[in-house]
Amino acid sequence: MTTTAPPTAQGSLPQVFRPLDRKVPVLLLAASVVVAALLVRALGGGPVLTALVSAVLYAAVLNAVSRRYEGSRRATDRTITVLVTSAFLLALLPLVSILWTILSNGAARFDLTFFTQSMRGIRGEGGGALHAIQGTLIVTGLAAALSIPVGMLTAIYLVEYGRGRLARAITFLVDVMTGIPSIVAGLFAYALFVVFVGPGARLGIGGAVALSVLMLPVVVRSTEEMLKLVPAELREASYALGVPKWRTILKVVLPVAAAGIATGVTLSIARVIGETAPLLLIMGITTNVNLNPFSDRMATLPVYAFYQFTQPGTPPQFGVDRAWTAALVLMLIVLVLNLVARVVAKLFAPKGSR
Repeated sequence: MTTTAPPTAQGSLPQVFRPLDRKVPVLLLAASVVVAALLVRALGGGPVLTALVSAVLYAAVLNAVSRRYEGSRRATDRTITVLVTSAFLLALLPLVSILWTILSNGAARFDLTFFTQSMRGIRGEGGGALHAIQGTLIVTGLAAALSIPVGMLTAIYLVEYGRGRLARAITFLVDVMTGIPSIVAGLFAYALFVVFVGPGARLGIGGAVALSVLMLPVVVRSTEEMLKLVPAELREASYALGVPKWRTILKVVLPVAAAGIATGVTLSIARVIGETAPLLLIMGITTNVNLNPFSDRMATLPVYAFYQFTQPGTPPQFGVDRAWTAALVLMLIVLVLNLVARVVAKLFAPKGSR
């Protein structure tokens, strides 16, 4: 499709603009990368500087060529597209770097021994994180059991029943808890269990309480937002049929919002599963398998990785390898949780949105 620009002077012919061939932007990009690589090499820079110079050079050259053959509007559109794409790639770079670093370093000990043995009696090579994996699943499961019912009921109250000062006060406290530092949650749990157990309390259930403090406001907020998205017409139709309010919430509101609530709950679990500071305070670390959260210390993957990095033993490489593999396993657990959230959201989504 061709466009015709208005005449620039009286009696002059209008300029005809035609779109660039698809190969032209690709060739300009390749040329920009080559020129940027030569310039950065001469100046002594690295690959990051090469990418930045390539993006700036490509945007300038493409704008000039497009403005000459396609007009100013199309040139501006192409320039904005290049800037947005460059920003996206720049934001994606740290994520790709983290994934590559964890995968490349964690693959060294990603073997059967790592998943079937603990660190009991291990001073150098060998050992695994069986006790830490079990501790992570137990503590996170207990935190979810403590937080999800309370958080969902709080959100239901705020959306369906809450009015006046009490509802505003609860909303304010939830907002404050959303930004609470994780170390404060650990201190709260430690102070709580010192009262009941005594000084030096180190229990798995204490870690679950600390994580539930961090998880609770996320559950409340995500559930509250999903309940607000349920159309008011559905509630009114149920009330018109004589259905009580509690049954309307149970049979109409919650099923409609179930997909979003499940996603929010799963993401809240993924948010706290990697916490280290509060668990260091209230749970400590152990090299043995302990499946009883109400007795003695327990290990979790974040704390396990922390100690393997800071106290790797002699030679230190074996401990560092175990720490990287623990980070890789933790990342895989979070990945599985996100996949579960997507599956649950699809299963519980209303039939009309599938």
